[in-house]
Amino acid sequence: MNSPRHFISLLDLTSAEIRTLIQRAIELKNTRHPDFQPLKGQVLGMIFEKSSTRTRISFEAGMTNFGGSAIFLSPRDTQLGRGEPIKDSAKVISSMVDAIMLRTNDHATVTEFAKYSSVPVINGLTDLLHPCQLLADMQTYFEHRGDIQGKTVTWIGDGNNMCHSYINAAIQLDFNLQIASPNGYLPDADIVNSAGSRVQLFSSAKQAANGADLIATDVWASMGQEHEQQLREQAFKDYQVTQEVMDNANANALFMHCLPAHRGEEVAAEVIDGQQSVIYDEAENRLHAQKALLELLMCT
Repeated sequence: MNSPRHFISLLDLTSAEIRTLIQRAIELKNTRHPDFQPLKGQVLGMIFEKSSTRTRISFEAGMTNFGGSAIFLSPRDTQLGRGEPIKDSAKVISSMVDAIMLRTNDHATVTEFAKYSSVPVINGLTDLLHPCQLLADMQTYFEHRGDIQGKTVTWIGDGNNMCHSYINAAIQLDFNLQIASPNGYLPDADIVNSAGSRVQLFSSAKQAANGADLIATDVWASMGQEHEQQLREQAFKDYQVTQEVMDNANANALFMHCLPAHRGEEVAAEVIDGQQSVIYDEAENRLHAQKALLELLMCT
């Protein structure tokens, strides 16, 4: 039996596959056929250690659109939440479903789960990476501006899982990434170094925005970091995406945020609700990009 194909990181696909997947996502978005059910009779197991709006709805709706079904499992619903070895859970759950999506805290949970799973495993978010969101972000850029190759993207804020996946996207889709993060919140040095000259670090949000075609950010305190809110507010106070920051980018630059957003913290209301913002297209594209991903992993 062939080993299943997993999607733990953007690096699990080739550059050509990512571009093909993005075009397929756009096609699925623009031409919806209710009778097209490539996953009819198939089941996606969705394991959540962290709550979610967009991840759960997009995967569940995507499976339903494709004629399949999805099972939602919270930590209270599985023995995994009670300390069952990941190996045992992976072997058992994968024997009963056709693919598994995990949204979890520790990245090692997903990599170990994939090691013992007999079906494709999708990373729905870990503390290290958020590759599904990047598929949606890249689809959104392609829809509005065309191919991102050779363009300049700016990440402002925490060097977190989103930032890491933007670095991987820069590698795979060949764009320049300018990152502005405060000391103590920089992205992982090994991940930064893996991108070579494509990534540059800045200490100023305005400097990082210079010449940007896309500016993206995320909340200052992610889920599970709420106790650090006041500390982070102080550290990130000069890293808000304001209109002044956007004005330092190219005139047709887009603004993205993976949501949920805190207006007045990481982004000014006039930016996120302004004409350059494409956050709602970006959120909707989670559905379409993931349908293309499910088709790739489960139909081939």
